[in-house]
Parts: sequence; structure tokens; C-alpha cells
Amino acid sequence: MPTSSESTPAASVRVDSWLWAIRVYKTRSAATTACRAGHVRVGGERAKAAQPVRPGDELRVRIQGFDRILVVRQPIAKRVGAAVAAAAFEDRTPPPPPRETVASVPVRDRGAGRPTKRERREIDKLRGARGE
Repeated sequence: MPTSSESTPAASVRVDSWLWAIRVYKTRSAATTACRAGHVRVGGERAKAAQPVRPGDELRVRIQGFDRILVVRQPIAKRVGAAVAAAAFEDRTPPPPPRETVASVPVRDRGAGRPTKRERREIDKLRGARGE
């Protein structure tokens, strides 16, 4: 006879397991390491790896120098397909700032070696460096 916990989905799940299951981190140990390093926050507070997350919790996860803001929709403990994983959270991360493209910056060919004295002066002039 199944118990009530087997017939209903989990009400909460470990934060490191959930981050691994929704494919934020490649391995569960990487998610645990991020929690230990303080890169994961649940509700604004640093989260330990075993902290439970429930639907509606907001997580801030620092990845590669940027914060992702994720809201838990469905707590899942096992790694699932990408479509199911995408449905388990809501991404509230603001779009990254637009990259500034400067057309006036010259690009040297890769492997061209050191610039000549004339090229160095032209580079300094473009950068606005004071030169004689």
C-alpha cells in the first residue's frame, strides 16, 4: 500500500539537487560547491546545500560573474529532460546590458607580431594617449 508521500510529489527538495535537476549546474557536486561558496541565495539569504526549496521560492544564483534570478515552480529532485526542467522554474533574470561596439577600434591580424614604431604611434593616437 503506497504511503501519502509516495503518491504526491515532493513539497520540497534540496537546493543543490534542484539546481542540478533543472540543469543550472552540470553536476550535483558543482551545485553543492556553489552553495558552499555563497553563490546561491534563497530569499536573499545564503543557502546551504541541504536547504529545502518550495514552490514560490526565489533563488539568486551567481554563474560566471552574473546573477540569475530563478523562481521555483515545481520542486524536482531527479535530472529530467530539458522541456520538463524548463517548466520547473521561472527565469526572472534581466537581460544583459547591450555590448558596446566601437567601430573605430582597429583590429590587428592575429600573429602579425609586434607593432612597428609607426603603428605604435597610430595606436597611441587612437587611444588618446599623449605622445610627442
